[in-house]
Amino acid sequence: MAKGSHEFVQSLKLVARYGLIVLNGGLICLPIKRRQVIFESFNGKDINDNPAAIYRELVKEHPDYAHTAYFSVKPREFAGLHAKYPEINLVKRFTPRWVTLMARAEFWVLNSRLPNWWHQNRRTTVIQTWHGTPLKKLGADIAHVAIPGTSTADYHHEFITAAHRWNYLIAPNQYSQDIFKSAFGFKNQFLSIGYPRNDVLYTTSQDEVFALKQRLLGAVNGPVVTYAPTWRDDMAVRPGVYRFDLPFDLGEFFNHVPAGTHLIIRPHYLVKDAIDIHGYEDRVTVLAETDIAQLYLISDLLITDYSSVMFDFANLKRPELFFAYDLAHYRDQLRGFYFDYEREIPGPLVTTAAAFYQQLDGWRETGAFAGYEERQAAFYHKFCEWEDGTASRRVVDVISHEGKGH
Repeated sequence: MAKGSHEFVQSLKLVARYGLIVLNGGLICLPIKRRQVIFESFNGKDINDNPAAIYRELVKEHPDYAHTAYFSVKPREFAGLHAKYPEINLVKRFTPRWVTLMARAEFWVLNSRLPNWWHQNRRTTVIQTWHGTPLKKLGADIAHVAIPGTSTADYHHEFITAAHRWNYLIAPNQYSQDIFKSAFGFKNQFLSIGYPRNDVLYTTSQDEVFALKQRLLGAVNGPVVTYAPTWRDDMAVRPGVYRFDLPFDLGEFFNHVPAGTHLIIRPHYLVKDAIDIHGYEDRVTVLAETDIAQLYLISDLLITDYSSVMFDFANLKRPELFFAYDLAHYRDQLRGFYFDYEREIPGPLVTTAAAFYQQLDGWRETGAFAGYEERQAAFYHKFCEWEDGTASRRVVDVISHEGKGH
């Protein structure tokens, strides 16, 4: 696009934004509409995570909400999500219809921040679910913010301003609740209930897990191992081009695990097409966009590094192996972690392929990692003890009871 036409398009977008802000300013003065609930996950990228779990529980317990609850989605994702979830009312973000619905909604249920320049009806109740147990420093806890054009003080102020608008904030554990207080300056009501998205880890039957495994992987007669590494900036070779290097050899991996083992690779969706599993298509499946809770349910072992998947998977009390092959390079970033990664992770930490295969040998023999029982129990106690499979229902109780009180 030529520079002139690009600037023209940007100017049009700015004019449109101001038009929507003006429209919103008028509509938020009107009364809210009872039972109108707007859900949004990751700024409208998908229908998943905590908002989706709460939505499903809401329409299951109160079927009438199927007509008055909406998912806010990015316009470019609308067609794909509408085809995938035809039963859910979708509305395109930042369109006149979206403004009309948002301005008079009784509840917003979100898992990330809306821009601070977008204002809400003072009668709208905001339930912020957030999207994970924090591993890296967040919000006002970040000592030095390295974002061009933003000072550290402004960045902190943005987070605290956003959090001031949340009536409720879900905390998955005491550790997170304490962090949210300082990182967000949150002073309203915590819902200390665990994460709604993790309910399925407690409520899914063995028969359902078996059926799920069949659907995702076909006939598997051995254990399932999921490798879910962290996104690394060096995966982007240049804009739109990505690479993904497995830190272990597939042939060697299968020499150190039980016969019949199936490996799931869970990469960032941007690198899913850069993974070479040639020759192992019958034993390796790349699943970048499947609901990750489904992968937890069918996995006997999780292999990760610095990813926050470690917290959710720990609910299942199954073994985890940490292959941090670039630990020396990553250590500076670990200083920005809230907890002592090397001392608290609930499984062995390895940095070389040889040590990785050696740990797999131990797991192959016993289905566990000897000597890590106490650390695994401590990790569960710290991060999972509030989880019991009822979080979604407890949020739905807030929606149905508060709704009656308006």
